Amino acid sequence: MRNFLIICFCILISWKSYSQELNASIVVNSDKISQTNQQVFNTLERALNEFVNKTKWTNKIYKLQEKVNCNMQINIQEFEGDRFGATIQVQSTRPVYGTSYETPVFNYNDKQFRFEYTEFEPLIYNENNIDSNLVAVISYYVYIVLGMDGDTFSLEGGSPYFEKAQAIASMAQGTNYSGWKRNDGNRNRFILIDNLMSNAFREYRILMYNYHRKGLDIMASKAVTAKQTIAGSMRLLDPLVKRRPNAFLIQTFFDAKTTEIVNLFSDGPKVDVKRLLEVLMRVAPIYSNEWKEIKY
Repeated sequence: MRNFLIICFCILISWKSYSQELNASIVVNSDKISQTNQQVFNTLERALNEFVNKTKWTNKIYKLQEKVNCNMQINIQEFEGDRFGATIQVQSTRPVYGTSYETPVFNYNDKQFRFEYTEFEPLIYNENNIDSNLVAVISYYVYIVLGMDGDTFSLEGGSPYFEKAQAIASMAQGTNYSGWKRNDGNRNRFILIDNLMSNAFREYRILMYNYHRKGLDIMASKAVTAKQTIAGSMRLLDPLVKRRPNAFLIQTFFDAKTTEIVNLFSDGPKVDVKRLLEVLMRVAPIYSNEWKEIKY
């Protein structure tokens, strides 16, 4: 009996040590579809939550408290038979050390999401082939989320996950689905991962590390230093914007961070933000009204 309990305990510890990477919530919204039978959408939602949360996406050991929090909302726009047209909003956060605050890391609305799905069909990720655009898109964003999270904890720590996302995007080039090719608009999955893997955008990845690990994570103990570090990290975008004005990757950063930056520098210990505001007005002028809320 004693040996049996020891074995059970070891299995439990092992299961906890190798816990899946994501704490994901996936919602399928079919409000725009005028049909009384919603069963297929409910089934799809359950299947996607199980697929994302129960698949082992990496070889890394994640403790339960290290799971990456993310949300995906799939808004169904069209539905006929087994064909779906939708948008997918992907958001992720990560905890800030020494606080209960969750900082937004990624926030993107992909409007080119078409797929086929038959109720109760198994969703299986095959890293060597694109068997389903539904699985491909979801798996791609899983690796984007993991990569973004990794970059906030160590310099370019997300590279192994971005490589997985890039592999999916490369294989998907051979499909007829939109969003995977460079010329599918100026904001698409190809451009996103191409930017993340390009040396031309390395400042962005340094920014992600400095902003979170060297800035937010010391906010609880050294607020002034943290704010100064975050303000200084914004200057990394200056040379990037000069090389690539209106870059998609920079837009995704401010889609996630604008409200946080305003709140951060509008409350708590004051620091000199004059230069910060000058930088923000140059690199993200579309948010000029928001930046005006930061006083100095």
